[in-house]
Amino acid sequence: MPAIHAPARLAAREAAPALLRLHRALSRLSGVLTVMNSGAHPDDEQSGLLAWLRFGLGHRVVIACSTRGEGGQNALGPARGGLLGLIRTREMEEAARVLDCDVAWLGFGPNDPVHDFGFSKDGDATFARWGEARVVERLARAFRQYRPDVVIPTFLDVPGQHGHHRAMTRAALAAIAPAADPSADPGDDLPPWQVTHLYLPAWSGGGGTYDDTEPPPEATLTVTAGALDPATGTSYAEIGEWSRRRHATQGMGTWHDTPQREWRLHLAGGAPETRLAQSLPATLAELAPLCGPATADLAEAAAAITEAQAAFPAQGPIIARLADADRALERAQALLPPETAAAHGHRLTRKRREVGAALAEAAGLAPVASATILPKHGRSEISVTLHQPDPHQAQEARARLQVEGAPAGAEVALAGPATDCGSVIADDLALASQFRAGFDPLGGNGPVHVTLTARIAGRPVSIGIDPEPGPLPGPAAEITLRPSVLIRRRGDTGVLAAMIGGGAATITPPPGWQVTQQDARLSIIAPEDSPAGRVDLIPRIGGRQAVTVTRASHPHTGTVMLCTPAVLPVLTLDVNLPEGARIAYVGAGDSVGLWLKRIGLQVTILDQIAPDEDFARFTTVVAGVVAFGARPDLAAATERLHAFTQGGGHLVTLYQRPDQGWDAVRTPPLPLTVGTPSLRWRVTDPAAPVTILAPDHPLLAGPNRITAADFDGWDKERGLYFAAAHDPAYVELLAMSDAGEAPLTGSLVSAGVGAGRHTHTGLVLHHQLDRLVPGAFRLMANLVQAAPVIASEAKQPRPLTHNIGVAASPSAPRNDGG
Repeated sequence: MPAIHAPARLAAREAAPALLRLHRALSRLSGVLTVMNSGAHPDDEQSGLLAWLRFGLGHRVVIACSTRGEGGQNALGPARGGLLGLIRTREMEEAARVLDCDVAWLGFGPNDPVHDFGFSKDGDATFARWGEARVVERLARAFRQYRPDVVIPTFLDVPGQHGHHRAMTRAALAAIAPAADPSADPGDDLPPWQVTHLYLPAWSGGGGTYDDTEPPPEATLTVTAGALDPATGTSYAEIGEWSRRRHATQGMGTWHDTPQREWRLHLAGGAPETRLAQSLPATLAELAPLCGPATADLAEAAAAITEAQAAFPAQGPIIARLADADRALERAQALLPPETAAAHGHRLTRKRREVGAALAEAAGLAPVASATILPKHGRSEISVTLHQPDPHQAQEARARLQVEGAPAGAEVALAGPATDCGSVIADDLALASQFRAGFDPLGGNGPVHVTLTARIAGRPVSIGIDPEPGPLPGPAAEITLRPSVLIRRRGDTGVLAAMIGGGAATITPPPGWQVTQQDARLSIIAPEDSPAGRVDLIPRIGGRQAVTVTRASHPHTGTVMLCTPAVLPVLTLDVNLPEGARIAYVGAGDSVGLWLKRIGLQVTILDQIAPDEDFARFTTVVAGVVAFGARPDLAAATERLHAFTQGGGHLVTLYQRPDQGWDAVRTPPLPLTVGTPSLRWRVTDPAAPVTILAPDHPLLAGPNRITAADFDGWDKERGLYFAAAHDPAYVELLAMSDAGEAPLTGSLVSAGVGAGRHTHTGLVLHHQLDRLVPGAFRLMANLVQAAPVIASEAKQPRPLTHNIGVAASPSAPRNDGG
């Protein structure tokens, strides 16, 4: 594996100059509290508040996150599921790096029960999937591991809030008792820990997505940030947005003309306070009087740290005073009484580690590590080089390569601008879990890192160095399958062709199937009477199932790689295709256009819409998921799309966000309001009953007769961002709802517009196609038919069946115009 690209290395060093790193290292030493902010997804953290607590007050900050966000959207590309979870894991780590905080993961990807399965509307529905006892146990274990004094859930457990958020807030309250109970066993041998301060947000979680129906609790504390961070000259809220910008798949990172400086919190079961965790010591100086025989040494350490901070940026005085602080902390550790050590010993241990990191920065000991990982006989050979181009003031600097699952490498002396740390042979790293348990901003993360030891001003220092991000080679059993899915229509007798490469894999066909393999070429013939449905062909190498690898690479995350057991699905569809349809697909990261091609439709994928494109060569234009927000060229073509529709074309819009490019009056050919907050205009149960309101409408009657069976086997949810109000010309075709809620009738609407037609749907058809749900292919084939066919069929007399018992969704009157 080649070392990191030179521009990436230069950019990383430019973003973190030595003086900024030193100031950040010194600022860690001010506080002794640990604050944990809990949430359900990467990007749930309160970034501005955390920036103030870490950089303004010097407290340790930990983000506890239950899922990897694998069920979310992706504004950067087509990656979904586990691969998206890996991308968002790296985004969370990079966001945490900006905030200099830890990450404690409670969930471990899509194969773990605690994963992002999509939206839910209450905590009970979430815990039905996650397991309440499991989440509480994992969070109690995190409390014991990180020993937070303060826990702040980001959201309230109230109706109208995301069920994942509600579940995590409930779990935070429930995990306090088992974490402190010596008789409880949350799956570890860590000593009990008592969280003393749990704060709920005293602000509403309402907005474009959520709609808290209960007011927030009264504030017992207002945390007020300082005006500016002295190291950067910017507000702490802006630093929070620097961090949030790393969540690029979610479109995060916002400029605020007036940065937030206050956060209102409610201490659960507590009285009003003037500062965070008012009953606890917040600094070493405040901690010293509580430590009996260690009081004098702690006071000395606190004074030395204050003098080191005041000496910035003079490296000599900083090193001298930090060395004094470390000596005093070492003496204090030896003098702590047992009860005091149980309550506060971890604070001294942490402070010594932070002092060591600051000593290394002050001494100029900040090497960059680059790793080379090569496959070797089914295992991995890992070697690391440390690059220390700048002089340093450390003595006896030595490095040792650490590889998970293998003995540590030999210790080598740091010498010159580049030090070869040797190599280690380990099990195939590509197959190791990439959904790791945590992230530490002080280093030592991942399956490969370097432990660097030295003496600075006579004090021992040990720091972890993480290699620069770079791609792993694939596993020894990796193969490629092209295409990754084979699709055939029922009754087809032709030969299906695929390519299999990368390994000596073979496929044993199921009964009745024929598989011929010549080198890398596969020829597959299904039985003549093969029914509609899915058959999985399993490639094997040496009797074991092979592995396929999907990769994604972005500048802010590096390359991530997801390894999964190799499967070649063959999907047989009972689907008819509309005659004469010529389709333009304008996507923004989804794969709908590709799926339409795969079933045999004539599709042109428009990666860029020309300024003079009038769409006259197409019968149908499909705008992909959130495309009006992600594709400026599509937004610029709005008037031309209206003209296309008036002239006889069919415009189909998949779900769009009202806060991302969709204007209810200007974007659609006729007024159509997308519902917000989305929680009120979505159906999260993928098995929710669907009522077909107009079964003889041309979009539902042909070329495939759509019935309730086409909604069987759906995954994740039915849909979101349904139409909330619209012009009377739109006909509502379906009704559905989550249990106990009024039916929503805006999931699929269609209107005649001039000689053409506009159809809008909030159904998550893109996800169902990715999951190979047959009904989604049948419905999409209907939706992309040419408008003239619809117009001619619509003129034929037909009874429009309406479910009289179906009430219109809130503020969305039923309109049944043609």
